[in-house]
Amino acid sequence: MTTIIIIYSLVAVSLIISLAKSKEKTKKAMKVAGKALVKTAPSLLAVLGIVGLTFGVLDEQTISSLVGEEAGFSATIIAAVLGAITLIPSLVAFPLAGSLLRSGATVVTISAFITTLVMVGMVTAPMEIKTLGKKFTILRNSLGFLAALLIAAIMEVFL
Repeated sequence: MTTIIIIYSLVAVSLIISLAKSKEKTKKAMKVAGKALVKTAPSLLAVLGIVGLTFGVLDEQTISSLVGEEAGFSATIIAAVLGAITLIPSLVAFPLAGSLLRSGATVVTISAFITTLVMVGMVTAPMEIKTLGKKFTILRNSLGFLAALLIAAIMEVFL
């Protein structure tokens, strides 16, 4: 809670400084930010709704059995694949990961999920193929997936 208060205080002070320097630029920036919020709000709310429903339906024991210690390495592979095919903003993914950890998921499984979520883009692959080429896209995504599994294995050793 303290962190949130500090962050909002810094934002408020920065806004006041910006207003003092240039009211016009600040108003323009606030309009741009408002438009961006309106554009992203539906997808953010949908993802938050899905996450909320998931945690409402699945109890801690089920989550633990799916992505916890007892699920083993197969859960890590499944989490990596889900991360690779899911398009979730990091803003939502990190709190989701924290909730999964508190519910019994392992650090290894969550690290595989988050790493593939960031490094592998199956949903965006068609656009990437058009821009960068098929060979590059397949190579980048494959190496990203393997790197995610390697990072998960390193996490298991050190944590």
